[in-house]
Amino acid sequence: MSISKNQNDNGIQDAISQVQAGDRTAFAVVVRKYERRLRAWLATHAPPGIDPDEIAQRSFVTAYSNLEEFEPGTNFQAWLFAIAKFQLKTDVTRLRRIADYHTRYAPDLLRRELELRSETDAIDESDWLIHLKQCVDQLGEHLRQFVIWRYTDEITLEEMAHRSDRSISAVKKQLWKIRRKLQGCVEQRLSGQGESA
Repeated sequence: MSISKNQNDNGIQDAISQVQAGDRTAFAVVVRKYERRLRAWLATHAPPGIDPDEIAQRSFVTAYSNLEEFEPGTNFQAWLFAIAKFQLKTDVTRLRRIADYHTRYAPDLLRRELELRSETDAIDESDWLIHLKQCVDQLGEHLRQFVIWRYTDEITLEEMAHRSDRSISAVKKQLWKIRRKLQGCVEQRLSGQGESA
């Protein structure tokens, strides 16, 4: 870490003495003096995923909280940068642990989740299809004919319009209403099944 020697800056030493004597507002002088160079140093040393501004802020808070440990007459900048270096190292270690955890455990967790979902989806899909068939059977003959034309016979909208003596937009609207009706019917049956279980 390249830190220039602080030549006993009287203004900073006075501000630190004032803070140590109880004048908290005097710490603003310290922050103004070192904020830019500390943020610049952190920006060049922080890896992706770490916010240099956050580390700088934490460093100043830590320095302020531990100011009684600072020995007057020593290099304050070196002391502050040592705090920042420790804060940065702590965050880098935390990120490495998270990355290590994801590297080790994420594939296994993902595999388990996919297995669980595939089992659940298979059960849900089976129930859903049973209820859908029952709901289609409940449709009137006229509406069921539209479902058969579209999803069993797979005829075009134009042909459906011709067979039903309607416009294509009327056929689209009719299919939309049927789908909504079937969806509501299936959801009602599934919720009723859940309540009775």
